[in-house]
Amino acid sequence: MTTTTPGPTTPGPTTPGPTTPDPTTPDPTTPDLTVPDPATSGPAAAEAERLRRWRLVLGGGAADGTGCELRGQDAAMDGALASLYGQGRGGKGDKGADGGRRSAGLGASAPSVARWLGDIRTYFPSSVVQVMQRDAIDRLGLNSLLLEPEMLEAVEPDVHLVGTLLSLNRVMPETTKETARAVVRKVVEQLEKRLATRTRATLTGALDRSARINRPRHRDIDWDRTIRANLKNYLPEYRTVVPERLIGYGRAAQSVKKEVVLCIDQSGSMAASVVYASVFGAVLASMRAIDTRLVVFDTAVVDLTDQMDDPVDVLFGTQLGGGTDINRALAYCQSRITRPAETVVVLISDLYEGGIRDEMLKRVAAMKAAGVQFVTLLALSDEGAPAYDREHAAALAALGAPAFACTPDLFPEVMAAAIEKRPLPIPDMAEQR
Repeated sequence: MTTTTPGPTTPGPTTPGPTTPDPTTPDPTTPDLTVPDPATSGPAAAEAERLRRWRLVLGGGAADGTGCELRGQDAAMDGALASLYGQGRGGKGDKGADGGRRSAGLGASAPSVARWLGDIRTYFPSSVVQVMQRDAIDRLGLNSLLLEPEMLEAVEPDVHLVGTLLSLNRVMPETTKETARAVVRKVVEQLEKRLATRTRATLTGALDRSARINRPRHRDIDWDRTIRANLKNYLPEYRTVVPERLIGYGRAAQSVKKEVVLCIDQSGSMAASVVYASVFGAVLASMRAIDTRLVVFDTAVVDLTDQMDDPVDVLFGTQLGGGTDINRALAYCQSRITRPAETVVVLISDLYEGGIRDEMLKRVAAMKAAGVQFVTLLALSDEGAPAYDREHAAALAALGAPAFACTPDLFPEVMAAAIEKRPLPIPDMAEQR
């Protein structure tokens, strides 16, 4: 219906300046709420916005105390949240603000879940969508629905979703595997884009500095090592050290290689670590000066080195779940080491050993005695320190191989320190819990 107003009013572009809106005409840009627009100023509007937020958090019902009714997009957001978290707020007997009974759950219907996935991608940012997807898988048992291609096309890919797909790999129908590989590849490419350049730059510098020479140019002198090597020439009266022998950084030739062995626990709790380690393995394998081997294990040991040019192949070659035999895995890795003094072994495990504990520790001690740089990571992920076997961690620390959780952003620095044979940048474990 068209309305007119008296006077020679000519429609035209809106210009800045004070205007007096007609209170009887709804503004299409204003959310359809029973509370005032929070963009307006004043204590009443701020209070209304506060109640609105609490209403979305609490989920409605007579006991929430807000007295706030949601409409339009806010009501749709509340419905998406209630489908996942409503039961946790008080069960299916809760009543919403409209007096109807609230219920949680998406049922076993793939169309219903697909619609819900579309809704949350509409209403929430990507980081929140990923959290809600993980909660839906954990709380509502949607694993079986992830075996359907149309479901995988609707989800927001992230590291945790990849871990879930890998755990379902053995029961995944062939019709779903190609879609699952596409989801995994998207995540892997995002991680490579984020991590590869910095990793190569950091490790290339470490490789250059690890090639020590005894007649360096002045700019290439490693003063820390030079001073330590000449402490016997300290002259107390002059309070100085006579640098009889200079130690400097060389430039690593292509024929001078370091050997890196990534030994990855593929038990179910290590899913995110397996994803990140596979990406880093591919990056390391692309560097000519590093000879990289990638080994995954549970109670069996699988060498995936020949698949490292494609991290997706590596990931689908893993079988998340099962027991853990660290001793057997380390025995295999130890048998493949040809130049101990130029080798870095990275064990990524929560250290819950199902094999022979004493033999495991003896192997670590033997490798370190031979000159191997041994690094123990409890996790390689953004989550911090997981549950882990503290007794085994303490035993490894006593051998000079402290165990700690490592974020993907810190991993290049850890590897650089190991290559240069200097102290590892170990984060504060108290901050990781």
